[in-house]
Amino acid sequence: LTGLGGGSASGKTTVATMIIEALDVPWVVLLSMDSFYKVLTKQQQEQAASNDFNFDHPDAFDFDLIIATLKKLKQGKSVKIPIYDFTTHSRKKEWKTLYGANVIIFEGIMAFTDKELLKLLDLKIFVDTDSDIRLVRRLRRDISERGRDIEGVIKQYNKFVKPAFDQHIQPTMRLADIVVPRGSGNTVAIDLIVQHVHSQL
Repeated sequence: LTGLGGGSASGKTTVATMIIEALDVPWVVLLSMDSFYKVLTKQQQEQAASNDFNFDHPDAFDFDLIIATLKKLKQGKSVKIPIYDFTTHSRKKEWKTLYGANVIIFEGIMAFTDKELLKLLDLKIFVDTDSDIRLVRRLRRDISERGRDIEGVIKQYNKFVKPAFDQHIQPTMRLADIVVPRGSGNTVAIDLIVQHVHSQL
C-alpha cells in the first residue's frame, strides 16, 4: 500500500498514473482521498456554494471509512467506494466497487495526517511542487472542470488552501520516505519508485 501526499494540484494523480503505467502489473488499484469527503449538512452545503466551507482540513474527510476501506483492500477483499461530485459537493447515490489488488495507491492532500492511516502505508511519497504552479493548475482545473469562477477559486485558495498547506500538508513532508520535487516532471524519481515497488513485489 503506497500513500501519495502533497499539496492541492501538485500532480499526485498524474504521478500515481505514471507509476501504475510503468509498473505494468495486473491488479493495481488507485484510490483517491477526494472520494471520501464527508457528507455535508444543509448549512455546510450553503457555505460550500459561497466558497466558505473548508474542504482543506482533516475534518472534511471521513477517515474512519478510509481506514476501514484500505484495511479491507489490503486483505484482498472487495470494497465499495463513494463517488463524490465536486460540482454539487455531495456523494452520488451509486458507489463503485473495487477488488483486492497486489498494489494499492492511495492519493490525497491529507494522506499523511492521520496516525492510524500512516500505520497502514508501506511506502509514503510526497509530491512537492512549487506553490505558484499549483495555484495556476488549480485555477485552470476548478474553472474548466468544476464550474467555478476565478474570484471564487482565488478566495478559496487564500482562505483555506494555502493556510491548510502550511499547517497540515507541508509538515507531513518529513514523514515521507520519498519526496518527489517537480511532481510528474521528475521522471528519474518515478523510475526509482517503480523499481522499488517491483522489488517489493
